[in-house]
Amino acid sequence: MSKAPSTAATRLLRQQSITYSEHLYRYEDHGGTAVPARELGVDEHAVIKTLILEDEAGHPLIVLMHGDREVSTKALARQIGAKAVQICKPEVAQKHSGYLVGGTSPFGTRKAMPVHVERSILDLERIYINGGSRGFLVAMAPGDLERVLKPTLVDVSIEG
Repeated sequence: MSKAPSTAATRLLRQQSITYSEHLYRYEDHGGTAVPARELGVDEHAVIKTLILEDEAGHPLIVLMHGDREVSTKALARQIGAKAVQICKPEVAQKHSGYLVGGTSPFGTRKAMPVHVERSILDLERIYINGGSRGFLVAMAPGDLERVLKPTLVDVSIEG
């Protein structure tokens, strides 16, 4: 496969001296995290999806979730003190993040947004998360993600 792209995400990780490895895979529309898990031979639980949501006032936020789990928007709203949260439409998510849906990374987003991480993600040895382009993940220690993003930890996962 071709060389890994240089993205706002990878530039930020290099600037922060984060050690990561680059992993390319064949992107499939609507393939979700099952595709990179299969292509890279890793547990889908360790493939972390980056979701852009908005609260009832239209303020964007990022939620990082295990690939094999879903976000309970009711639990998330309750834990962050919002009345409601919902997933953004793709074009709105792209406007907030600067990334195409399917290539959204929590690193180097166009707008600064609060980041919420499912607490159990930090218990993993290594995570695979979007590097800012479709078909491109970076693998790193969860502690490095925590150091760069300074997220709020939440417990909002439900069976996928």
